[in-house]
Amino acid sequence: MGHDDDPPDFSERRLRERRSADRFDVVWSVDCETDDTFLYASITNISELGIFVRTNQPLQVGTRLTLRFAVPTASESFVLAGVVQWVNPLRVLGENLNPGMGISFVDLKADERERIVDLVRTIAYVREAVKN
Repeated sequence: MGHDDDPPDFSERRLRERRSADRFDVVWSVDCETDDTFLYASITNISELGIFVRTNQPLQVGTRLTLRFAVPTASESFVLAGVVQWVNPLRVLGENLNPGMGISFVDLKADERERIVDLVRTIAYVREAVKN
């Protein structure tokens, strides 16, 4: 998974970092926009660090994009910058029930970061309360 010149634990460290934030399943519409592409898709999970966008047409790893999505409990829509970190491509003949792309939030202003953190913590709190 890592590059030949990476330290031996580089890939493991990246995987841990990728999974270091709790993820929560959601179903929200999202617009993903680049300079030359507009994609309408669905967010299927969110963390404080990013989202998974389910789509049969994922963008290439490293693609910078603008994400626009509304959350039922928020008064304002989110408009955030992101970068495609990994892709789970559609495999027509294979068993891939979850094609899409993992996107990390980047270049967030303090208020944007705070809104995302508050949103994710609210989801966590509500879901924990429902369990109990």
